[in-house]
Amino acid sequence: MSEGTRQGLDLSANLETFFHDVVDDAMRKKHVEATAAAEYYLVSLLTDYARPDPRSCEALERPLTLLLDEALHAPGNERFERLRVLGDGVLYVSGFFAPHLETRGVEARYVTALGARAYDGAGKLLRGGNGDGAPDLFFELAENFGRFADLLSDVAERLSLSAAPSSTGLLKLYERWLKTGSEALGNELAGRGVLPVRGAGGLH
Repeated sequence: MSEGTRQGLDLSANLETFFHDVVDDAMRKKHVEATAAAEYYLVSLLTDYARPDPRSCEALERPLTLLLDEALHAPGNERFERLRVLGDGVLYVSGFFAPHLETRGVEARYVTALGARAYDGAGKLLRGGNGDGAPDLFFELAENFGRFADLLSDVAERLSLSAAPSSTGLLKLYERWLKTGSEALGNELAGRGVLPVRGAGGLH
């Protein structure tokens, strides 16, 4: 095995370990319950999106309704893969880029319903329509889509906090707090000596 290959494998392992710790901590603090399979899936999703392929970014670039229609009408095994990828993309975007969706005029309820439908469709395909005994992972993702999106939003905030030590980063944190009202962001600002307040007074 070449040195470059070993470094690539080590990077993947480190990313997975890092995201596992972040997700596990967020789940405990937000009191989110999930099966081990669902938690592992969320960790794998974050690891994959750390190095996304072009298809993974479709949820940011193309109309979601069109993507769902294409997935539902795809042939054979491709249908499952398209539904899974769409569910993943919508879940990731809902957690990490909610403000981007808002600027596009897309309502959170609509996005949640669409992502849940994609995962539900993938789960039904795994069961062959209605067969028993198949994994319930995708049904769990569908049923808890909103909670998992909120969990990923918390993860995104934690990553923003760890990457914003400068005054510029502090301002970005404050702007994000103004948009979201996040308690975690408010606590972080207070911990850095900034009293987060709304109004014309700015930072205090």
